[in-house]
Amino acid sequence: MTVPLPSYDLPATNRQVQLVRRPQGVPLAEDFALSTQAVPSPRHGEVLIRNLLLSVDPAQRGWASAEANYASPVALGSPMRALAIGMVVESLCPDYQAGDCLYGFFGWQDYAVATPDQIILKAHHPLPLEAQLALFGISGITAYLALTLCGRPQAGDTLVVSTAAGSVGSFVGQLGKHMGCHTIGLTGSDDKVARCQSRYGYDQALNYKTADLAPDLQKLAPQGVDIYFDNTGGPILDTVLRQMNVAGRIVQCGTASIGSWSPLPTGPRNEREIMTRRLTWSGFIVLDHRARYAQAADDMARMALDGTLVYDTHVLHGIEQAPKALSLLYSGGNHGKLMIAV
Repeated sequence: MTVPLPSYDLPATNRQVQLVRRPQGVPLAEDFALSTQAVPSPRHGEVLIRNLLLSVDPAQRGWASAEANYASPVALGSPMRALAIGMVVESLCPDYQAGDCLYGFFGWQDYAVATPDQIILKAHHPLPLEAQLALFGISGITAYLALTLCGRPQAGDTLVVSTAAGSVGSFVGQLGKHMGCHTIGLTGSDDKVARCQSRYGYDQALNYKTADLAPDLQKLAPQGVDIYFDNTGGPILDTVLRQMNVAGRIVQCGTASIGSWSPLPTGPRNEREIMTRRLTWSGFIVLDHRARYAQAADDMARMALDGTLVYDTHVLHGIEQAPKALSLLYSGGNHGKLMIAV
């Protein structure tokens, strides 16, 4: 199978987007600086990769922050941690050859020297690289694994998804519908409401910014909610939680509505709701499931190729676009999986 590749060159220097200041909340362009370095050389067991597409992911906010997180923060003065797809141009590792197209932790830079533990998979499916980054990036695989492992959907379930038009939510809605769920999307504009229904197949959708969320959601889900796939946290979660059915499942994949975790935000106490509704509330980090990644990617590719899944991409051109990319992502200004072509 041939992977459709974009044209690319081999520049003589390595441009890096370095983190130079700890962000306060969502990273801003001023938190980064563009630096030019020599092209690195691989050592035994390593590969030199020419990055082609850099991923922009909500997780990068946590990686850049000094706040407590599941991963150590990016060191100041270092390339911003990022997933990317790139081409091997030199290999001193027997598992990979020049010409292999790889996906892994290669950072916001033109070139990366990577060890096998930084490589997640080979991009080998007959799909454009933009599609593979959307489908097999952490957003697409999160949607697939979090819904199946934590949401455990059954035909007839009512599934509610926040940020339903986003890079995770757009797949969750489609996958849930494919598995027989009644799907309801929560999103932040009327245009995205229409997109959820016309493009991603949601049965219904609400603009949470203009809806009276509690009564409007109750009208759409009069029998209650079985699965809530949450990417926002905050007041939306507090509202949906109180409409969950007994033995419902909450999948916690993001907290985009929380501006800062210092000081800790406060809200309604939810313990009694969890107890009386006998809910399962699961946090999900896709990097805990790397052993399942290849099979999930194969499944997502198959569904994309047979038309079960549609995907959208928003490509920024040029590495100099990277510093402002996370601001665009968190403002909802992207239309599809956000990435940077270098």
